[in-house]
Amino acid sequence: MPPEDLPDRRRPIHLPNLEKGNRSTIQFVTVCTKDRQSILTETSAHHALRNLWQDRSVFRVGRYVLMPDHIHLFCQPTRFPAEPLSKWIRFWKSRFSATWKNRPQGPIWQRDFWDRELRSGESYTAKWKYVVENPVRAGLVDHSEDWPFQGEIHQLPWRD
Repeated sequence: MPPEDLPDRRRPIHLPNLEKGNRSTIQFVTVCTKDRQSILTETSAHHALRNLWQDRSVFRVGRYVLMPDHIHLFCQPTRFPAEPLSKWIRFWKSRFSATWKNRPQGPIWQRDFWDRELRSGESYTAKWKYVVENPVRAGLVDHSEDWPFQGEIHQLPWRD
């Protein structure tokens, strides 16, 4: 295949959530700050994001970890057919940018995000174990439980 026919891997492909009967759908999402600015590990940013994610009318946010320049979160649509994940993420990024008191000059967020639909409850558990250790691997804390910028808003149950 000629290079010009290959997909542009600088921009992720966002596949729609697929309804699978009564089975759970959990998305793993990574959102980065513009130019990887280290601005998210402030108490005010943490509280502002938690407040935005409390609303579960479109997606429920489960576990999450804020790193200085990116966010990892797990979310689940609240209804099917699900709203596009990109629309929901655009919404809370916009609201955060408009309301966060300590915002820097210029854009806060990269335009896009990365997402992956998890295939099983074991995948959710394994991915969380990896994500929660990010602050330790980055040398920010010695133990993951000491990282103050993490939590769980809603429980995301897994049903096979």
